Amino acid sequence: MKKIAIVGGDGIGPEVVREAKALLVELQEKEGLAVELWELDLGADRFLRDGTTFPKEIQTAVRKECAAVLLGALGDPRVPSNDHARDILFGMRFGYDLYANIRPVRALADRLVPLKNRTAKDVDFVVFRENTEGIYVNVGGQFKRGTEDEVGLNTDLNTRKGVERIVRAAFEFAKATGRTRVTMADKSNAMKFAHELWVRVFQEVLREYPGIEGEHVYVDALCLYLVQDPSRFQVIVTNNLFGDIVTDLGAALQGGLGMAGSANLHPADPGRVALFEPVHGSAPPLVGKDLANPFAALLTTGTMLEHLGFAGYEARIERAVTAALDRGTCTKDVGGGVGTRAASAFVREHVLGRL
Repeated sequence: MKKIAIVGGDGIGPEVVREAKALLVELQEKEGLAVELWELDLGADRFLRDGTTFPKEIQTAVRKECAAVLLGALGDPRVPSNDHARDILFGMRFGYDLYANIRPVRALADRLVPLKNRTAKDVDFVVFRENTEGIYVNVGGQFKRGTEDEVGLNTDLNTRKGVERIVRAAFEFAKATGRTRVTMADKSNAMKFAHELWVRVFQEVLREYPGIEGEHVYVDALCLYLVQDPSRFQVIVTNNLFGDIVTDLGAALQGGLGMAGSANLHPADPGRVALFEPVHGSAPPLVGKDLANPFAALLTTGTMLEHLGFAGYEARIERAVTAALDRGTCTKDVGGGVGTRAASAFVREHVLGRL
């Protein structure tokens, strides 16, 4: 039995997680899927109600009891500081040392690819984003705030350990999945000290994988190449900030953020609790209108089940989503004419073999 903590979070998060949960419950009831679902009341509503963000006792219980967390979205205009979102999301990513943010970029329909003369087969790569270091460690400060001499500083923190383990995770993934090229992106021509470390470690690890080609590109060039010819990429590894940017570009190539899922893992310890989240954000303008695309949440659920050892479900869910796209039984953002609930219901029926 695998225990899964479910956090709807903010905005459309509860709406898409509701659909993912409905699929999991059906699989429990109809196929005996051995999961236990634990819903957590965390997010902006809870924060505004009583000031709770991510209590230590909940953080500890999730770490000790759960195999995975399924998170909908975080961010609410009623909390402009985003303190609750940072505490929850970084409390999991940093607190559980989930150093690999893994983003599959795979187009499931030709019409979703926005590039001329490119089809779905041209968009199929995976990004490994370092998840616990870089500019997001929030080391820095402000001096003389509010004056004309104000200074703002954020430190880009990169350790040998942190860089090596994410680079190695990318190579191990490539090796395990039969991929033959790993691309590392940095900005060492402008950030000499922090990113020279990435270049050096990448070259050292590359020598341990003789069957895999290693490619180094600057991140600005990477963005250009992704638009020119995404088919040349198989696995991309980069730092926290650049990974955040590149994966949103990747989402555009696969049909938008509503199609983009992610996993946050500790690859060196696969038994550790892992975090899974669609990456579309909380999208406040869509809340309560049955417009949110549930496919990223459903695809993320498939990735989660595969990680937990339930083989075959990821492929089944992907086939169901592809069928929904082919029929147009999908939300407006991907060319369909139905709402969140109807699109999700079609996927559930397809996964369970009732279509």
